[in-house]
Amino acid sequence: MTHILITRPEGKGAALAEQLEQAGYQASLFPVLNINYLTPSSTQLSPLINADKIIFISQDAVKALAQLKPDINIKAQFYAVGQQTADTIYELFGVRAATPKQFDSEGVLALKSLAQVDGSNIVLVKGQGGRPDIAKVLKERGAFLNNCVVYEREPVPDLTNDWTDHWKSSNVHGIVITSNAAVDAMFTPLAAQQLQWLQQCHFYVASERIAVYLQQQHVSLANIHIAAGASDNAMFTCTNQQGSSMSEQPKSITTENTTSTASSSTSVKNEPASVKNKPANDKQKVSKVASLALLISLVVASGVGYEFYQKLNAGKAQNTIVNELSEQNKLLQQELAALKSSQMSLQQALFNSEEKVSEALTQSTLENQQALKAALQKAQQQGSSLNPQEVTSLQRMAEFKLWAEKDYQGASAVLKRLDGLLSEYPGTIEVRQAIMQDIQTLDSLKPVATEAIYLQLNSVINRIDELVFNAVNLPEETLVIDEHALSEDINDWQQNISNSWNKIVDSFITIRRHEGIAIEPLLTDQERNLINQRIKLNIAQAQDALLSKQASIYFSALSEAKRLTGEYFKQDDDATKSVLNTLSKLEKEQLNFSQEVTLQSTQTVKEWVQ
Repeated sequence: MTHILITRPEGKGAALAEQLEQAGYQASLFPVLNINYLTPSSTQLSPLINADKIIFISQDAVKALAQLKPDINIKAQFYAVGQQTADTIYELFGVRAATPKQFDSEGVLALKSLAQVDGSNIVLVKGQGGRPDIAKVLKERGAFLNNCVVYEREPVPDLTNDWTDHWKSSNVHGIVITSNAAVDAMFTPLAAQQLQWLQQCHFYVASERIAVYLQQQHVSLANIHIAAGASDNAMFTCTNQQGSSMSEQPKSITTENTTSTASSSTSVKNEPASVKNKPANDKQKVSKVASLALLISLVVASGVGYEFYQKLNAGKAQNTIVNELSEQNKLLQQELAALKSSQMSLQQALFNSEEKVSEALTQSTLENQQALKAALQKAQQQGSSLNPQEVTSLQRMAEFKLWAEKDYQGASAVLKRLDGLLSEYPGTIEVRQAIMQDIQTLDSLKPVATEAIYLQLNSVINRIDELVFNAVNLPEETLVIDEHALSEDINDWQQNISNSWNKIVDSFITIRRHEGIAIEPLLTDQERNLINQRIKLNIAQAQDALLSKQASIYFSALSEAKRLTGEYFKQDDDATKSVLNTLSKLEKEQLNFSQEVTLQSTQTVKEWVQ
């Protein structure tokens, strides 16, 4: 039974092993790499917001990014190196990704939608050190590329040299490999004897890139079998096809042995019949000497006949071989003559075009030298290998955040990123000076704290009903002793009559007295409620003016609310003091909703690019 070893990371080879075992193979799982998810900084994740195209190189890249839950432009065009990666993108992000026909870097770069990417913002989501060709080619095509590294591959820590001996004792025939990192993990720590055994194994790889990398480890190309991708079905198809061809070899050898045995047995059976025939004895009486002479002559005649028969057959076979060789010789002579004729034609054509080729090479050399001089001059002006479109794209992004979003801090952050990019190249001092002036201007601007002011106004509204009005309450009436009270004693009847008369007189005119300060007019409950509602209405008007960025209405409404509070409520009350203090602070806010800012770097960058 053919033994196949699967080296994919843990959790990724079980389905392939099951397929191989159902097909009659012995499959073993032996991960040689661990996948560790990384946590990129917010600066590294920020390009995902404005990305035009996002490329994922593996399922691990999709899963690692999904765990971070970053802000990502779902309307961007997504790409996946393989179909399983595309399925994972749809599962985690709900977006259909484009996939190439050939599941590798070359296949992705061959997509028509990635042919013209000049000025596009592209994010490559990948592992540490993976897929450098994609980034290089897209940059050469003029794309503004950002690498987002979200995971790394590390060799299994407990991997030792003993595993090769274990594989050898287990009679491993083939090994499945899906990355160059797995090749390094397997071949790096081995001794010479172990390497020699490993180099004789059959390898089933996911791409031609891995096959080339295996050849650098001195593995014969005959032992390397390339699958149509890294998916389980592709690896199973490749392994099954090669395994079937390996299992058929012993059958062919057996057939050849059987054929040779049969031919030898046939040759044994074709012995001359004359050896077996014995001379018959006549009834005639002959002498013993004559019989002996006859017997000897018959034996000699039989030997001569057998030898003649063998020579005759050998002569016929020789003639057949000679005829075949002569026919082959004629064919070879004809082909040789055709080759000589073709060689003469090629020599004549080469001789005729030699001068033209020399002239073309001379002209091409001159043109290349001129183009190289022009390119060098332009590079000296703009900085070596600096992409002007990348600089222009960052400058436009800063302008968008300033004018469209009013995000001064965001515009400053983009300009700082542009300054960091230009700092690596010479000839950009003037542009960087203009950028630094713009950064200082933007950092000095403070945006209006609309939300904080709105919440403070809302708290004032909630405290209006708690304020105490500035009205004087009437004091209690002075207690008066009733001098005309009637007595219950009968002897006091004359006094009772006098008291009764005085009561009748007092019922016509009543004089009441109050002790204390002068009395001010009193407010009714309805009037108090109206005053509270007016103050709340003014503060609500200030909130609306704040949201609609109308500074004059805001300050006018606050001034009226403050006036009413100071006029109708007690000034020595703590609640009134708190409200008046808050309104005074809010009147001092600088509501610069339309600050005029001019970026000096805009014109400087345009001149530098030209």
